[in-house]
Amino acid sequence: MPQPAIFLDRDGTLVEEVNFLSRVEDLRVFSYSRQAVRSLKEHGFRIFVVTNQSGIARRKFAETAMHSIHEEIQNQLDGLIDAFYYCPHLPDAGCRCRKPDTGMIEAAARDFDIDLTRSWMVGDKKLDVETGKNALLRTALVLTGYGAAHRATLNFEPEMITPDLGDAVTQICLSTAKVVV
Repeated sequence: MPQPAIFLDRDGTLVEEVNFLSRVEDLRVFSYSRQAVRSLKEHGFRIFVVTNQSGIARRKFAETAMHSIHEEIQNQLDGLIDAFYYCPHLPDAGCRCRKPDTGMIEAAARDFDIDLTRSWMVGDKKLDVETGKNALLRTALVLTGYGAAHRATLNFEPEMITPDLGDAVTQICLSTAKVVV
């Protein structure tokens, strides 16, 4: 049976924003992220991180450094992330994987049995909201990271705007019947 999913932006949403996060030592997972992810799992959601990582193409860090960061995030979140999807390309590369395009979400839908009609995109940037809309997902903007600044630039309202991921998850879980898997 297809499961709904939560597609999470990484920087500014799940972890503190660091310009071109390239070292595990600089990684700071928000204090509420572990419980938020656990609550989503308990409500039957698959959880995917979808992240633009143009620092790879800009040669600011190696792809292996990004994988090390993802391994540490997975470690700190008790292994609850189903998969990490990333775009290593420059903004003008014309790829389908870079948000606000939907390539990463489409890849997850191919790799996992996902009910996109009951899924959400949660992020701190205008392009995260646009990605969700483009993929026909429900959307949530968190005001951490770039969220407060990007709120004023939105072309349309997401389903919710919340102070942080913890609050978004509380609202999502309250509005969604628990999925039996």
